[in-house]
Amino acid sequence: MSDATSRYTKGMAMRRHVLGDAHVDRAEAEKTNFDTPFQDLIVEAAWGHVWSRPQLTLRERSLITLALLAALGHEEELAMHVRATARTGATPQDIMEALLHVAVYAGVPAANGAIKIAKSELNAMGTNT
Repeated sequence: MSDATSRYTKGMAMRRHVLGDAHVDRAEAEKTNFDTPFQDLIVEAAWGHVWSRPQLTLRERSLITLALLAALGHEEELAMHVRATARTGATPQDIMEALLHVAVYAGVPAANGAIKIAKSELNAMGTNT
């Protein structure tokens, strides 16, 4: 098995573990010839190479991801990764701590928007906020 094939296989397993089968199945069903190369890149690079590394826990990777997405204003991805915390072990308190860092290092408006999204997603998940 080539390194790329191994990364893809490992990446798809990690993607399913973190985001859940329903999300991945939906994304796979919506793939077209146009975006298949991009989807393959995400699976291999993000999930197979970075998320699969043993140096950080999934909880730690989840919090880093949330902070980066919040700082960059990527709201749709932020919402998806808040939902993924149910599988990574990051708690609502962990999420708030990460977003407080965003407020200090990336700005209050970025954190404010992210907190609204996180609160909404956590409430939808039935988590007390």
